[in-house]
Amino acid sequence: MTTTRLRIGTRGSPLALAQTRQLRALLAAALGLEAETLPIEVIRTTGDMIQDRPLSESGGKGLFTKELDVALIEGRIDLAVHSSKDLPTHLPPEIAIAGYLPREDVRDAWIGRNGATLDALPEGAVVGTASLRRGAQVKRLRPDVSLVLLRGNVETRLRKVESGEVDGTLLALAGLKRLGLERHATAILPIEDFLPAAGQGAIAVTKRAGDARVREALAAILDPATAAALAAERAFLTVLDGSCRTPIAAHAKIIGDKLIGEEIEFHGMALRADGSAVYEARRRGPSMDAALIGDAAANEILLRLPNGVAGLT
Repeated sequence: MTTTRLRIGTRGSPLALAQTRQLRALLAAALGLEAETLPIEVIRTTGDMIQDRPLSESGGKGLFTKELDVALIEGRIDLAVHSSKDLPTHLPPEIAIAGYLPREDVRDAWIGRNGATLDALPEGAVVGTASLRRGAQVKRLRPDVSLVLLRGNVETRLRKVESGEVDGTLLALAGLKRLGLERHATAILPIEDFLPAAGQGAIAVTKRAGDARVREALAAILDPATAAALAAERAFLTVLDGSCRTPIAAHAKIIGDKLIGEEIEFHGMALRADGSAVYEARRRGPSMDAALIGDAAANEILLRLPNGVAGLT
């Protein structure tokens, strides 16, 4: 198998590049190659260029993947690296998810100006976020705070807190760790209060559908447990139309072991955008049924929504 010409595509943010270098190092080691023999192609996406409005108003998650998908289809790259939570629920038929690296910490981190916690913010404080999920979860606990749009890479958002443009923000702990910036976290938020986005903490790899060469090259570094968890979370998103237009959270984890049987423990949530209503579902079952478990949890929530998913926005 010829592997030395595998070209890796990625967005150009510091976090995207850190994740891509992590994957490249693992892949090169597994293949017995020098990392430099696996070139990285930086591709600017539409999502990177839109900074003045929420993604929900601009086309959703596909804005971070479209240009990478095109590069794959055209053969300019052989695999693409993504933050899993940025992957849309429906991919072009020419594109397939190859798998995921072992998942990092899924929790959100709170970054408060001058070390202030979310609980300690004064009434009417300003919290910046680009995430409908995080905004709804903040309003659920602190309905008195004001939410403002905060786009940009991790470093930009940290600077905006430090400068006082906002009183605080929330970021994925996994991203802070990958950038060596976890020291900026004022608090690590409990999963029960801040259930993460589907896919949070996981690095996904996409490839051309049917590309056996890339599938074989990646086999040694991809993690089946993370794939099972993400199958449940993405199934949950698919039913609830998780496209950045609805506040949705989901987390699945593997419990047990291969000797006695692995199971999926799933917790899903849909929120009203202002945090005034929360609908939750929990499921547990065999890991081989991961997608069915996520699907069932989402349909349970759908049955309880008085006006369907549209009523949550």
